[in-house]
Amino acid sequence: MAEIAIPVATAILKALEGNHDFLTRLRRGIEKESLRVNPNGELSNRPHPKSLGSPLTHPNITTDFSEAQLELITDVHESPEASIRQLENIHRFVYQGLDDETLWASSMPCILGADGEIPVGHYGSSNIAMAKTVYRLGLGNRYGRLMQTISGIHYNFSVPEAFWPVLATAVGGGPTQDFQTQTYFGLIRNFRRFSWLLIYLFGASPAICRSFVGNKPHKLQPLDEGTLHLPFATSLRMGRLGYQSDAQGSLHISYNSLDQYARSMRYALTQPYPPYEKIGVKVHGEYQQLNTSLIQIENEFYGTIRPKRPVKSGERPLTALLSRGVEYVEVRCLDLNPFLHVGIDESQMRFIDTFLLYCLLADSPADSEQESQLMSENQLAVVERGREPELILKRAKGSVSREHWSREILDSCRPLAELLDGAHGGEDYIQAWEEQVRKVEDPTLTPSARILDLITSQRIPFFRFTMNQSLAHKGYFDEHPLRDQTLAKYRAQAETSLAEQQLIENADTIGFDDFLESYLAVD
Repeated sequence: MAEIAIPVATAILKALEGNHDFLTRLRRGIEKESLRVNPNGELSNRPHPKSLGSPLTHPNITTDFSEAQLELITDVHESPEASIRQLENIHRFVYQGLDDETLWASSMPCILGADGEIPVGHYGSSNIAMAKTVYRLGLGNRYGRLMQTISGIHYNFSVPEAFWPVLATAVGGGPTQDFQTQTYFGLIRNFRRFSWLLIYLFGASPAICRSFVGNKPHKLQPLDEGTLHLPFATSLRMGRLGYQSDAQGSLHISYNSLDQYARSMRYALTQPYPPYEKIGVKVHGEYQQLNTSLIQIENEFYGTIRPKRPVKSGERPLTALLSRGVEYVEVRCLDLNPFLHVGIDESQMRFIDTFLLYCLLADSPADSEQESQLMSENQLAVVERGREPELILKRAKGSVSREHWSREILDSCRPLAELLDGAHGGEDYIQAWEEQVRKVEDPTLTPSARILDLITSQRIPFFRFTMNQSLAHKGYFDEHPLRDQTLAKYRAQAETSLAEQQLIENADTIGFDDFLESYLAVD
């Protein structure tokens, strides 16, 4: 079990110093979720705009849980600048197709209405489209639709192929797919140990609309008539109000190897759960969920990070991993930053790249059920009290202050920021690192503190703050629309996606029941 942030071995750092080429070709992609809201700030009741294309087949514009919850996806890029540039262009195209609607700028929603009125995503009449909708119906029946409207940013990260021979030589291994997979699982274990730091640094949901909790019991404090908060909270999205599940609380998913991960995931995918059995699968001829297992499919497991491999048509994610190994990781603990036009910026990306590279290269001891429990407790402490002076976090052989442990991790990340700057030229990565050091020294610089300070100083509720930010972002994109040639390209892409959806619908040859039986089979 890792007691401290272990520095990257000197031999690895020396190997990287002489191989700058691959450090300029780290690969990242962004998936950004946002709710569509009407001019009153209420969740949109309109279907997904046809002008944006098919959410089933469009590579860059889809929906997440709700029909009104856009998910905007960049391609894979080798620089933060290219990622942000594409994400901004996708936003421009979206805004040109939204009429009077706006994208909600915060992770936590506001005016939603009754739970049953929140529309789930629809993807057409094909079998795979219907499976996606039934999966979402199941999420709503299991956890409530309200929880599913919480939005965030997923950050996909990988290193280029040229990286692996260099690392393998430095550690005395061979650059095989098994070595790559094992190294990515080491990244995941370290990330889970230290991801509370990202929640502290970038958490941006310290307050919520009172309407979100309704009459449910909670420990939040009123900030004004319409706002609930915790004084030192960072990311309520990642805590008790967010993606939490009693059923999943009993699971320990092991990341010590692909085999152990697959074994624990198979259990979750096949173990019936009595409360879900009470819901039923097909009731009065209507599907309520895909099955009664602890999780319906792999994506239902709520983790801060996932191992990933692109799937082939009809292939399960677990099958893809077992067949071809891990290709990249998906980070899932990032809030939308309401101060930024697209919720994230290049500086944040540079630090995340540095942090992930540290997690990949540092020694990563095996995890355990006991350590996973400590991780959960530390995450909750940072979620609810992250900016509290002298906050104490737990380690297996004692406890440590949040500030001290933060400095340990950041000190271990600095040599990698310097290497990245050496490869790229300039000081962008060190400056991004220094920005995070200042947040550790002064919690008032964190997004969560800035949000609470602005709400308090301007005497506005969370709803008005987020609506103001949302309208400001909309205004920015309205004033900077796509040029005609780029707009024509995006429109053609949307039309192509609609045609591709039609082809999928025409290609179905079996009924949905038979399709589902095959689709849900676990190897």
